[in-house]
Formats: sequence, structure tokens, C-alpha cells
Amino acid sequence: MTDTQGHPAQPPGRLPPGSLCLVTGATGYIGGRLVPELLKAGHRVRCLARTPEKLRDHPWAGQAEIVRGDVTDAGSLAAALQGVDVAYYLVHALGSGRGFEETDRRAARTFADRARAAGVRRIVYLGGLIPRGVPDRDLSPHLRSRAEVGRILLDSGVPTTVLRAAVIIGSGSASFEMLRYLTERLPVMVTPSWVRTRIQPIAVRDVLRYLVGSATMPADVSRAFDIGGPEVVTYLDMMRRYAEIDGLPRRLILPVPVLTPRLSSHWVGLVTPVPRSIARPLAESLKYEVVCDEHDIADWVPDPPGTPISFDRALSLALQKVRDAQVDTRWSSASVPGTPSDPLPTDPDWAGGSLYTDVRERTVDAPPQALWRVVEGIGGENGWYSFPVAWAVRGWLDRLIGGVGLRRGRRDATLLRIGDSLDFWRVEEIERGRLLRLRAEMRLPGLAWLEMYAELDDEGRTRYRQRALFHPRGLAGHAYWWSVSPFHALVFGGMARNIARTAEAAAGGPTPGAKP
Repeated sequence: MTDTQGHPAQPPGRLPPGSLCLVTGATGYIGGRLVPELLKAGHRVRCLARTPEKLRDHPWAGQAEIVRGDVTDAGSLAAALQGVDVAYYLVHALGSGRGFEETDRRAARTFADRARAAGVRRIVYLGGLIPRGVPDRDLSPHLRSRAEVGRILLDSGVPTTVLRAAVIIGSGSASFEMLRYLTERLPVMVTPSWVRTRIQPIAVRDVLRYLVGSATMPADVSRAFDIGGPEVVTYLDMMRRYAEIDGLPRRLILPVPVLTPRLSSHWVGLVTPVPRSIARPLAESLKYEVVCDEHDIADWVPDPPGTPISFDRALSLALQKVRDAQVDTRWSSASVPGTPSDPLPTDPDWAGGSLYTDVRERTVDAPPQALWRVVEGIGGENGWYSFPVAWAVRGWLDRLIGGVGLRRGRRDATLLRIGDSLDFWRVEEIERGRLLRLRAEMRLPGLAWLEMYAELDDEGRTRYRQRALFHPRGLAGHAYWWSVSPFHALVFGGMARNIARTAEAAAGGPTPGAKP
């Protein structure tokens, strides 16, 4: 027997064995963690990604189907939704500037229409917890947009689960990173008044448990659920408890009423790795009390013993993951809206216009493997092997004009994968042992890439080759290149020289200070 959509008939609330789940936003923080949880639960998974290559190096990539598409493109969505039982909507236009509400609205309507046409059994959406009694017009634009997306999906005609969460605590989440850096770096803080706002944070493990469990809700359940941890706290409590758990001295925190969400986002952007474009919606969401009105989700996704996880336990788990360098995904896993995403042109003559290059090569007295370990370990705590002050100044300038700056660091101290953020770069391609290509995400009047190669030359010697490329945008782009080119010998030349020396020292060759 089959139902009206051609699916095998099943008892209410039961999915067929090996049901197919579509995950949008799989390159993001939550989506990248949801996929392995769905696979573990016995589901088949299809991921929709604008750049499927970003998922290539994830441990679960070989177990999931990955298709190219975009939630705003009805054609690619229709193809991706064919045969899907449960569709997860985990995309937002966070920090994407003016017009993001219309982008969110259009994407949600397209997704709802295509899901209904494909006969999807259920849509699952993760949105934001809405403050009680606050009219939509008074909500922050981002929270208002999330509420609207939830309503659009609930009105789709497809049974829908909308999960509404406040602050999500987990290694690599934007909320956790904001809390972590504010507390660790500032023993004395003058803070916005919203640090006294009551919040109900939730552990990322509980969010994932509710997302997976929502897949098997009965067809007659179509509604929103508030999800949160077992405690209601203030941001002030959160910072003080973080300091205690991390073994830091007690923080002196002085709330003042003059710091608006806009000023707060500048403050957060300067102190933490979270850029202002993302810090602002996070700060705006803390303006009002965000506390769960109900815990009805437990009727459909029962809480096992010890869950929901307490705030202190969630912090401890997140900190342990950071210390063990086992952060699976980070808030920066998804590309920051507004940053360039054009891949490196394959046409060496660059038919689209000028392409400036700076090429450096050095023979290295070390095996290629030793050189590659240095290349793959670049950035973050290891730095960029040349003129640290220049890199630091460039990072600060980028943050001052709204860019991501240098402080995003690395997801993992030794291993990179496609799509990883790396300070103000992103890994565009990696051929392990040979090539690392980074695409710039700092604010530039053009597009930029940095390539690093570990190769053998014709005589069997290890060769390090480095290539910086810049495609200028307009007159400002050309002026930018020529204004910084006098410093290339110092920055790029020093970088190539010091990477070679570090590899040689690691391999027991010449000392770091010796000339190669």
C-alpha cells in the first residue's frame, strides 16, 4: 500500500526505515552537526549546498548524498526534494545587510511551495525564541524575520515543526564564542544593560536531539515549540559562571544603559572573533527576555535522564571540546554574508580582466611531508610567518570597516578542510600533501587568493611555491594593489622564507635562523 504521494503507507508518527531527510544549511554550524546525527538515527541524508565542495572533507561526506542548489532557486529545490520524507530548513540571511528580510521571505515561500509539490511529509525549522508579549513591529529585524519564516512554513500545507531556541551553547557556536571571549579577555567590563536580561540557554546537544526527534512526529502535529535548557539566567550570570568553570578570577561587570545594540555590536566585534554583522543581531535578540512559555516538545521527543542539559554542564562540554581541538563545526563554517565567494578562475589569462600575481619559490632542505605540515598548520595561533605587526594591523583595519579580521582563527590546530574559515581567509581547495588555496574574506576592492604548494622539482628536491593573486574591482582595486605591492617582498617574501626555515627545522635540517 502507498499513500496519496506514493510513499509506503506507515502508521502515524512512524517513518519508513531509511527515510530520506533533506538538510539545507549543511555547511553551517547546526546543519553540519545534524547530518551525522540523522545518519546515526538510521535515516538517509541528502544535503543541499550552493558549493557542494565545502562538504567534501567532512567525516560523513561519503555517507550522505550532496547536491548543488539554493533555497531561492525553485528548480534546484524541486530536484533536491524529490522522494524526500523530512526537509530541514536551517538557512538564514544573518548579517546580510539591507533586504535580508525579503531574501528570507522569498526563500521560505519557495521552499514551502516546492516541499508541498514534492509531497514531503514534514518540514523542520530551527528559529529564534520570541519574547513574550512583544509585538512584531518592536522585535529586532532578524528575530522578526525568523518569526515570519516560521509562519510561512507552518502555512505551507506540509506538517511543520518549528523549534524556537534562544542562546545555543556549544563549542564553536557564535553565542558561546561571544561569551567565551568577553569573559576571558575582560576581567573588568563596562557592559550594556542587556546583561541583566533573563535568558533560557540550551545546549547544542539538546537542539540536535529535538531536531532529529522532530522527524517522527505524527502528521497531525504542526506547530511551534519553545526549546530551552532547565535554567533561566541572565547574561551576567552566564559570564560569571563561565569564569568559575574555566578557573578564571571573578569578573567585575558594570552594566550601563548607554550602550545601544548598535554600540554593543561594535564592542563585541572588537573584543571577540564574532564580526559586527553577526554580533548585532545577537545583541538585539538579548534586548528582551527570551524564556520558554512551554515544554510541550517533551510530549513528542521525550527527555532522557539528565536532559535537558544544565547550563554549567553545557559550558563544561563546550570547553572540553575546545581544549581537545574537537570542534566539529563553528559559527564561521558558513560563509559570512557579503564576503566574496567567486572561485579562482581556471583560465590562466583571466578573460574577465586584470589578474595581478606575486609568486615566490624556495628550495627546502626537508621532506615534502614536513613542509606540508607547516603549510596546513598556518594561521591561528601559528600566525603567518612574516611581519606579525603588519598582519595584525591589516586584521584590525578589516574589523574597523566591518570585516571579519584575523581573530576567527582555526577550527582545528593541525587539519584543514574545504570551507574552513582561517582568520580572514577561507579554504577554497586543499589537495592534502600538495596544495592549499585560500580565498580572502577581508574587505577588499577586488578578489584575492593565496596558494601554497609543497612539491618536488625535476631534481627530486622539495620545493615550496607560493602565489598571491588579486583581481581588482575598478580603479580602487588597481590603486590598492600598487599601494601595497612595495610591501610584498617583506610580507610574502618573508612568509615563503620562514615557512621553508620552519619546515627545515622540524625535519632536523638547518636551524630556523640559518639561510637556506
